[in-house]
Amino acid sequence: MNEHKFDPAKEIYINLATYRKTGVSVNTPVWVAAHEGSYYVFSESKAGKVKRLRNNTNIKIAPCDVRGKIHGEWIEGQARLVEDQTEIDAMYPAFTKKYGIQMRLANFFSHLMGRFNTRTIIAFTLTAQSPTGAEPTKP
Repeated sequence: MNEHKFDPAKEIYINLATYRKTGVSVNTPVWVAAHEGSYYVFSESKAGKVKRLRNNTNIKIAPCDVRGKIHGEWIEGQARLVEDQTEIDAMYPAFTKKYGIQMRLANFFSHLMGRFNTRTIIAFTLTAQSPTGAEPTKP
């Protein structure tokens, strides 16, 4: 699935860079899980990254800590917003297996607050290691 220098599925957090219409990237630390050849993240449907992905599906990812501090090279990829409920239902167990009680708690509170069904699932595949390993442009 991955011929790159790091495996996103083995990272606790990755930094997901999405692009504004101006081409400026915006970096966000997110959880990631792998399922059947794709990587997945989830987000509030009204989040900026979801809006940006509607305009531009190019992304870059890098391993990071909870605060987004990068500790590896960037890898380019392509993202898509997942609308197929069967695919959504199939990928959630990968998050539960990886994040355990953290994912169960996140889901519990998301259900409690009425936000679980407002999540948007983002799938992505990796295309190439960044040739320079350089960080995307910051706003």
